Amino acid sequence: MTRHHLQASLFDQTDELRLGSLDGIHRTVLGSGAWIDVLPGWLSGSATLFEQLASEVPWRAERRKMYDHTVDVPRLLAFYGPGEELPHPVLEQARDMLSTHYAHELGEPFVTAGLCYYRDGRDSVAWHGDRIGRGAREDTMVAILSVGAPRDLLLRPAHGGGGSVRRPLGHGDLIVMGGSCQRTWEHCIPKSTRATGPRISIQFRPRGVQ
Repeated sequence: MTRHHLQASLFDQTDELRLGSLDGIHRTVLGSGAWIDVLPGWLSGSATLFEQLASEVPWRAERRKMYDHTVDVPRLLAFYGPGEELPHPVLEQARDMLSTHYAHELGEPFVTAGLCYYRDGRDSVAWHGDRIGRGAREDTMVAILSVGAPRDLLLRPAHGGGGSVRRPLGHGDLIVMGGSCQRTWEHCIPKSTRATGPRISIQFRPRGVQ
């Protein structure tokens, strides 16, 4: 597997991995009961974490049936279920901090971590909502920590109408999609024709949400 070396952000030159406070997180109400919280640069030293995850996580490539063809999934994947040790202690700390911060709204902890490795601008994820399991019928949350080069996350109403929302995420940025977001909005990471460095996203979810 080809490894991609990441050039650190000019704003994140420390090698020390450190999570900041969640007090400065900013909420944007999307409508239809959906919202997103965004905190740029929540994790300092994110380039260090990127390099460790890229080289040490047991990444897997998947193939999925699409219409009459079986195609490569355009990103690498890893998943850690409830009770499994995460690939770095700072991710355990991040999950615990998020569970504490959102305890009143969410009412339960984040327990799983899904990782996606976008190797370059050709890797992507199509429009979707995390609707497998409880997210199809209940309000829930998905928290995403991004390390590596920024990639645009786009959101749009699931049933048309209204404009889209764009958030570039990388270098330790955090986004939390909450309320009805998985049912009433869709999100994607589009392909990019620009010279784009690699990015890894870590998605924390509660029980029964995929």
